[in-house]
Amino acid sequence: MKLGKAAFELADLRAEQEREAGILAARSKLAGTGSIECVECGTPIDVARRIALPSASRCVDCARCEEHRNRLFGRAG
Repeated sequence: MKLGKAAFELADLRAEQEREAGILAARSKLAGTGSIECVECGTPIDVARRIALPSASRCVDCARCEEHRNRLFGRAG
């Protein structure tokens, strides 16, 4: 099956829209309010972490574990 130039342009436009949506979702997530205590283990989140990442909802250890699980199972953030 032959695809015309319009089909490729439409695919490029769709890919760009998906990238933009992903960027907006990430920005929105980062702009959110985090937690004082980790949602996973309940320990207080270090002040330096909350300053560096105000949207943090997990302590460093639990965030590392979550990132590791996401890499293993192919999930995005």
